[in-house]
Amino acid sequence: MTPTVFLAAFVFIAAALSAAMASAWVVQQRTGNSGWVDAVWTFGLGGIGIAAAAAPLNSDAITARQALVAGLVAIWALRLGAHIARRTQGISDDPRYAALIRSWGANARQEMFWLLQKQALVSLPLALSILLAAHNPAPGLGVKDLLAALVLAVAIGGEALSDEQLRRFRGDPGNRGRVCDTGLWRWSRHPNYFFEWLGWLAYPLLAIDLTDAYPWGWLALSGPLCMYWLLAHVSGIPPLEEHMLRSRGEAYRAYQHRTSAFLPWPPAATMGGAK
Repeated sequence: MTPTVFLAAFVFIAAALSAAMASAWVVQQRTGNSGWVDAVWTFGLGGIGIAAAAAPLNSDAITARQALVAGLVAIWALRLGAHIARRTQGISDDPRYAALIRSWGANARQEMFWLLQKQALVSLPLALSILLAAHNPAPGLGVKDLLAALVLAVAIGGEALSDEQLRRFRGDPGNRGRVCDTGLWRWSRHPNYFFEWLGWLAYPLLAIDLTDAYPWGWLALSGPLCMYWLLAHVSGIPPLEEHMLRSRGEAYRAYQHRTSAFLPWPPAATMGGAK
Protein backbone atom coordinates (compact mmCIF):
# COMPACT_ATOMS: atom_id res chain seq x y z
CA MET A 1 0.00 0.00 0.00
CA THR A 2 1.55 3.30 -1.09
CA PRO A 3 1.35 6.45 1.07
CA THR A 4 -0.95 8.04 -1.51
CA VAL A 5 -3.38 5.12 -1.40
CA PHE A 6 -3.28 5.05 2.40
CA LEU A 7 -3.98 8.80 2.60
CA ALA A 8 -6.92 8.49 0.21
CA ALA A 9 -8.35 5.61 2.25
CA PHE A 10 -7.81 7.58 5.46
CA VAL A 11 -9.73 10.58 4.12
CA PHE A 12 -12.60 8.37 2.90
CA ILE A 13 -12.86 6.57 6.24
CA ALA A 14 -12.71 9.81 8.24
CA ALA A 15 -15.47 11.42 6.14
CA ALA A 16 -17.65 8.30 6.34
CA LEU A 17 -17.30 8.05 10.12
CA SER A 18 -18.16 11.72 10.50
CA ALA A 19 -21.28 11.24 8.36
CA ALA A 20 -22.29 8.14 10.33
CA MET A 21 -22.10 9.94 13.65
CA ALA A 22 -23.91 12.97 12.24
CA SER A 23 -26.75 10.58 11.37
CA ALA A 24 -26.56 9.16 14.90
CA TRP A 25 -27.04 12.69 16.23
CA VAL A 26 -30.12 13.17 14.01
CA VAL A 27 -31.62 9.91 15.26
CA GLN A 28 -30.93 10.85 18.89
CA GLN A 29 -32.48 14.29 18.45
CA ARG A 30 -35.60 12.95 16.78
CA THR A 31 -36.22 10.01 19.13
CA GLY A 32 -34.95 11.51 22.39
CA ASN A 33 -33.33 8.13 23.06
CA SER A 34 -29.53 8.29 23.06
CA GLY A 35 -29.36 4.50 23.16
CA TRP A 36 -29.65 4.55 19.37
CA VAL A 37 -26.27 6.29 19.13
CA ASP A 38 -24.34 3.08 19.85
CA ALA A 39 -26.48 1.09 17.42
CA VAL A 40 -25.80 3.58 14.62
CA TRP A 41 -22.10 3.62 15.54
CA THR A 42 -21.88 -0.17 15.33
CA PHE A 43 -23.69 -0.51 12.01
CA GLY A 44 -21.86 2.53 10.64
CA LEU A 45 -18.40 1.30 11.60
CA GLY A 46 -19.33 -2.15 10.34
CA GLY A 47 -20.40 -0.84 6.95
CA ILE A 48 -17.35 1.38 6.63
CA GLY A 49 -15.10 -1.51 7.67
CA ILE A 50 -16.62 -3.83 5.08
CA ALA A 51 -16.17 -1.19 2.35
CA ALA A 52 -12.56 -0.58 3.42
CA ALA A 53 -11.82 -4.31 3.49
CA ALA A 54 -13.34 -5.00 0.07
CA ALA A 55 -11.95 -1.91 -1.70
CA PRO A 56 -9.68 -2.84 -4.65
CA LEU A 57 -6.62 -0.97 -3.42
CA ASN A 58 -3.99 -3.43 -4.60
CA SER A 59 -5.71 -5.24 -7.49
CA ASP A 60 -9.06 -5.62 -9.19
CA ALA A 61 -9.77 -9.01 -7.61
CA ILE A 62 -10.78 -9.34 -3.96
CA THR A 63 -8.29 -11.55 -2.14
CA ALA A 64 -9.17 -14.33 0.27
CA ARG A 65 -7.91 -12.18 3.15
CA GLN A 66 -10.11 -9.26 2.10
CA ALA A 67 -13.12 -11.56 1.94
CA LEU A 68 -12.28 -13.05 5.35
CA VAL A 69 -11.93 -9.64 7.01
CA ALA A 70 -15.12 -8.28 5.41
CA GLY A 71 -17.01 -11.36 6.60
CA LEU A 72 -15.67 -11.09 10.14
CA VAL A 73 -16.59 -7.41 10.34
CA ALA A 74 -20.09 -8.14 9.04
CA ILE A 75 -20.68 -10.84 11.66
CA TRP A 76 -19.42 -8.58 14.44
CA ALA A 77 -21.54 -5.60 13.36
CA LEU A 78 -24.75 -7.57 12.81
CA ARG A 79 -24.52 -9.36 16.17
CA LEU A 80 -23.60 -6.33 18.27
CA GLY A 81 -25.75 -3.86 16.37
CA ALA A 82 -28.84 -6.07 16.64
CA HIS A 83 -28.23 -6.58 20.36
CA ILE A 84 -27.91 -2.84 21.03
CA ALA A 85 -30.97 -2.05 18.91
CA ARG A 86 -33.04 -4.67 20.76
CA ARG A 87 -31.86 -3.31 24.11
CA THR A 88 -32.56 0.29 23.08
CA GLN A 89 -36.15 -0.53 22.18
CA GLY A 90 -36.74 -1.42 25.83
CA ILE A 91 -35.34 1.78 27.38
CA SER A 92 -36.20 5.47 27.23
CA ASP A 93 -32.58 6.67 27.24
CA ASP A 94 -28.98 5.55 27.80
CA PRO A 95 -28.01 6.62 31.36
CA ARG A 96 -24.45 7.52 30.32
CA TYR A 97 -25.53 9.97 27.63
CA ALA A 98 -28.54 11.13 29.66
CA ALA A 99 -26.26 12.29 32.49
CA LEU A 100 -24.17 14.30 30.04
CA ILE A 101 -27.24 15.85 28.43
CA ARG A 102 -28.53 16.98 31.85
CA SER A 103 -25.16 18.51 32.71
CA TRP A 104 -25.04 20.45 29.41
CA GLY A 105 -28.39 22.13 30.00
CA ALA A 106 -29.37 24.55 27.23
CA ASN A 107 -26.27 23.68 25.20
CA ALA A 108 -27.12 19.98 25.03
CA ARG A 109 -28.05 19.95 21.33
CA GLN A 110 -24.73 21.26 20.02
CA GLU A 111 -22.64 19.58 22.71
CA MET A 112 -24.12 16.21 21.75
CA PHE A 113 -23.29 16.82 18.09
CA TRP A 114 -19.65 17.57 18.83
CA LEU A 115 -19.37 14.66 21.25
CA LEU A 116 -20.46 12.29 18.49
CA GLN A 117 -18.01 13.86 16.07
CA LYS A 118 -15.29 13.19 18.64
CA GLN A 119 -16.48 9.57 18.70
CA ALA A 120 -16.05 9.49 14.92
CA LEU A 121 -12.50 10.78 15.34
CA VAL A 122 -11.49 8.22 17.96
CA SER A 123 -13.04 5.46 15.84
CA LEU A 124 -10.50 6.08 13.08
CA PRO A 125 -7.91 3.63 14.52
CA LEU A 126 -10.57 0.91 14.59
CA ALA A 127 -11.54 1.34 10.94
CA LEU A 128 -7.89 1.66 9.90
CA SER A 129 -6.99 -1.58 11.67
CA ILE A 130 -9.65 -3.32 9.57
CA LEU A 131 -8.28 -1.71 6.40
CA LEU A 132 -4.70 -2.72 7.19
CA ALA A 133 -5.67 -6.27 8.07
CA ALA A 134 -7.63 -6.79 4.86
CA HIS A 135 -4.91 -5.41 2.61
CA ASN A 136 -1.96 -7.35 3.95
CA PRO A 137 -0.43 -8.46 0.62
CA ALA A 138 0.89 -11.79 1.93
CA PRO A 139 -0.35 -14.49 -0.49
CA GLY A 140 -3.10 -16.87 0.58
CA LEU A 141 -4.35 -17.57 4.10
CA GLY A 142 -2.12 -19.13 6.72
CA VAL A 143 -2.23 -20.31 10.31
CA LYS A 144 -2.04 -16.74 11.61
CA ASP A 145 -5.11 -15.75 9.62
CA LEU A 146 -7.08 -18.72 10.93
CA LEU A 147 -5.94 -17.92 14.48
CA ALA A 148 -7.22 -14.37 14.03
CA ALA A 149 -10.59 -15.69 12.86
CA LEU A 150 -10.71 -17.97 15.90
CA VAL A 151 -9.93 -15.07 18.24
CA LEU A 152 -12.77 -13.02 16.80
CA ALA A 153 -15.15 -16.00 16.91
CA VAL A 154 -14.36 -16.57 20.60
CA ALA A 155 -14.77 -12.85 21.29
CA ILE A 156 -18.15 -12.63 19.54
CA GLY A 157 -19.33 -15.77 21.30
CA GLY A 158 -18.14 -14.57 24.71
CA GLU A 159 -19.73 -11.16 24.28
CA ALA A 160 -23.00 -12.71 23.12
CA LEU A 161 -23.00 -15.07 26.11
CA SER A 162 -22.35 -12.26 28.60
CA ASP A 163 -25.07 -10.12 27.00
CA GLU A 164 -27.55 -13.00 27.20
CA GLN A 165 -26.68 -13.74 30.83
CA LEU A 166 -27.30 -10.10 31.74
CA ARG A 167 -30.55 -10.02 29.76
CA ARG A 168 -31.87 -13.09 31.57
CA PHE A 169 -30.83 -11.71 34.95
CA ARG A 170 -32.61 -8.42 34.33
CA GLY A 171 -35.65 -10.24 32.95
CA ASP A 172 -36.24 -12.01 36.28
CA PRO A 173 -38.51 -9.82 38.47
CA GLY A 174 -36.83 -11.33 41.55
CA ASN A 175 -33.57 -9.65 40.58
CA ARG A 176 -34.97 -6.11 40.49
CA GLY A 177 -32.50 -3.77 42.18
CA ARG A 178 -29.84 -6.47 42.47
CA VAL A 179 -26.36 -6.64 40.92
CA CYS A 180 -25.74 -9.32 38.28
CA ASP A 181 -22.83 -11.44 39.56
CA THR A 182 -23.57 -14.79 37.96
CA GLY A 183 -21.94 -16.56 35.02
CA LEU A 184 -19.26 -14.48 33.33
CA TRP A 185 -20.31 -11.50 35.44
CA ARG A 186 -18.92 -13.29 38.50
CA TRP A 187 -15.44 -13.13 36.97
CA SER A 188 -15.55 -9.63 35.49
CA ARG A 189 -17.73 -6.60 36.13
CA HIS A 190 -17.74 -5.99 32.37
CA PRO A 191 -17.21 -9.28 30.51
CA ASN A 192 -18.99 -7.88 27.45
CA TYR A 193 -16.42 -5.09 27.27
CA PHE A 194 -13.54 -7.55 27.71
CA PHE A 195 -14.71 -9.73 24.82
CA GLU A 196 -15.37 -6.66 22.66
CA TRP A 197 -11.74 -5.62 23.19
CA LEU A 198 -10.51 -9.17 22.60
CA GLY A 199 -12.12 -9.23 19.17
CA TRP A 200 -10.07 -6.24 18.01
CA LEU A 201 -6.87 -8.19 18.60
CA ALA A 202 -7.78 -10.24 15.53
CA TYR A 203 -6.94 -7.40 13.15
CA PRO A 204 -3.28 -6.94 14.16
CA LEU A 205 -2.92 -10.72 13.86
CA LEU A 206 -4.14 -10.46 10.29
CA ALA A 207 -2.16 -7.31 9.47
CA ILE A 208 1.29 -7.79 10.99
CA ASP A 209 3.90 -9.48 8.83
CA LEU A 210 6.88 -10.55 10.93
CA THR A 211 9.11 -10.54 7.84
CA ASP A 212 8.65 -6.75 7.64
CA ALA A 213 7.34 -7.10 4.09
CA TYR A 214 4.27 -5.07 5.13
CA PRO A 215 5.35 -2.40 7.65
CA TRP A 216 1.91 -0.75 7.47
CA GLY A 217 0.55 -3.76 9.35
CA TRP A 218 1.99 -2.65 12.67
CA LEU A 219 -0.35 0.34 12.68
CA ALA A 220 -3.22 -2.10 13.18
CA LEU A 221 -2.19 -2.33 16.85
CA SER A 222 -3.85 1.07 17.24
CA GLY A 223 -7.26 -0.65 16.99
CA PRO A 224 -7.17 -2.74 20.19
CA LEU A 225 -5.20 -0.03 22.01
CA CYS A 226 -7.89 2.52 21.15
CA MET A 227 -10.72 0.17 22.09
CA TYR A 228 -9.15 -0.61 25.48
CA TRP A 229 -8.72 3.10 26.19
CA LEU A 230 -12.33 3.85 25.26
CA LEU A 231 -13.83 0.98 27.24
CA ALA A 232 -11.65 1.13 30.33
CA HIS A 233 -11.08 4.85 30.70
CA VAL A 234 -13.52 6.95 28.65
CA SER A 235 -17.00 5.95 27.49
CA GLY A 236 -17.31 2.43 28.90
CA ILE A 237 -16.51 1.53 32.48
CA PRO A 238 -16.24 4.98 34.19
CA PRO A 239 -19.69 6.41 33.31
CA LEU A 240 -21.44 3.04 33.62
CA GLU A 241 -20.00 2.34 37.06
CA GLU A 242 -20.90 5.85 38.20
CA HIS A 243 -24.49 5.11 37.17
CA MET A 244 -24.45 1.70 38.89
CA LEU A 245 -23.17 3.21 42.13
CA ARG A 246 -26.02 5.71 42.07
CA SER A 247 -28.64 3.05 41.37
CA ARG A 248 -27.28 0.06 43.36
CA GLY A 249 -25.26 1.78 46.10
CA GLU A 250 -23.34 -0.41 48.55
CA ALA A 251 -24.33 -3.62 46.75
CA TYR A 252 -22.39 -2.46 43.70
CA ARG A 253 -19.52 -1.16 45.81
CA ALA A 254 -19.16 -4.64 47.34
CA TYR A 255 -19.27 -6.11 43.83
CA GLN A 256 -16.47 -3.76 42.81
CA HIS A 257 -14.39 -4.93 45.77
CA ARG A 258 -14.61 -8.63 44.97
CA THR A 259 -14.75 -8.64 41.17
CA SER A 260 -12.19 -7.69 38.51
CA ALA A 261 -13.17 -4.62 36.51
CA PHE A 262 -12.15 -5.85 33.07
CA LEU A 263 -10.03 -8.98 32.72
CA PRO A 264 -11.90 -12.12 33.83
CA TRP A 265 -10.43 -13.27 37.14
CA PRO A 266 -11.57 -15.47 40.05
CA PRO A 267 -13.59 -13.33 42.47
CA ALA A 268 -11.92 -12.30 45.71
CA ALA A 269 -14.21 -14.47 47.81
CA THR A 270 -12.71 -17.62 46.23
CA MET A 271 -9.18 -16.53 47.10
CA GLY A 272 -9.48 -16.03 50.83
CA GLY A 273 -10.94 -12.55 50.48
CA ALA A 274 -7.77 -11.06 49.00
CA LYS A 275 -7.88 -9.39 45.63
